Amino acid sequence: MNGNSSVPERRGRRRYVPLLYRVAGVNVLLLVVAVAVTIVVLDPSRVSSFRIDAEGVALIVALLLVVAINVYLVRRVVAPVQALTALARRVDLADPGERMPVPDQASEAGELALTFNEMLDRLEAERREATGRVLAGQEAERLRIAQELHDQVGQELTAVLLGLARVEARVPTALSGDVEEVQRAVRGSLEDVRRIAIELRPEALDDLGLQSALAVLCERFTERFGLQVSQQLGQQLPELSPDAELVVYRVAQEALTNVARHSGAREADLTLAPDDGVLTLTVTDGGSGLPEGHTPGTGIRGMRERATLIGANLTIDADPVAGGTRVRLEVPTGVGRSVGLPAEAER
Repeated sequence: MNGNSSVPERRGRRRYVPLLYRVAGVNVLLLVVAVAVTIVVLDPSRVSSFRIDAEGVALIVALLLVVAINVYLVRRVVAPVQALTALARRVDLADPGERMPVPDQASEAGELALTFNEMLDRLEAERREATGRVLAGQEAERLRIAQELHDQVGQELTAVLLGLARVEARVPTALSGDVEEVQRAVRGSLEDVRRIAIELRPEALDDLGLQSALAVLCERFTERFGLQVSQQLGQQLPELSPDAELVVYRVAQEALTNVARHSGAREADLTLAPDDGVLTLTVTDGGSGLPEGHTPGTGIRGMRERATLIGANLTIDADPVAGGTRVRLEVPTGVGRSVGLPAEAER
């Protein structure tokens, strides 16, 4: 179920008469039959000599009035069921928190609403646990690959550079240019390996903290993509758990990646500041913005899932100032461990 797009019609779904019309129709039919039987029993002569007189008009008006009252009362009775059906169609587990109001607990409709809300609680809890395990596995695998790239591939490339430096002094002059070109290629590959390892698991986040990691992230986007990132990182930031810091970093990383690759903007603003018990990360750009009818991709869904795991609120909308896209992540301060990353994925 996805609240960001219309729910497609299921194949083979048959259209049906809503419960309101069925109950009201049955009541109206029973009322008309009861009136007709009463007339036949009490005054059979009126059936054979039927004519619309003052009494007939009064009877028809009374029937219409009773029908209208009946429809109104039935509508009030089935309204919770209709609201529950509408909620079930639009509810999105990736955007939790929406619940069915309970009109009266001492009724079938109230019991149905309570049961539905309990089911949503269970589904959202199971989704958070499953998503947490998946993301924990991803972070553990990122860490393992980053360590292998740094310790094995990086060291092997460094050894190749040292070997080329020794060979360079003994090769003929005619081949020195080729050796230098190979050295440049190896140095470029070594830099790529280091960059990929840092993107997989930022050392600055583990060693220096969230502020320094975000500053390094902005500088890296400037060097790699030419994206000028204006950063405003508050000095007195509340302490967050390692899980929450990692979510903030990953959301900033994905937001800047989207700016560099899809927005067409050459500048972006990144702000991290506390505000009334909430640490707010904001990434804005002056690019083309989200296209109309945009369907969230893997990156945006990943940001939403990470935010959900730590109880944060993520909004992606148009920037009212720059006119591009604004990504806003609000993290409650004092967030504890909620992602459940294993120890090897944290450090």
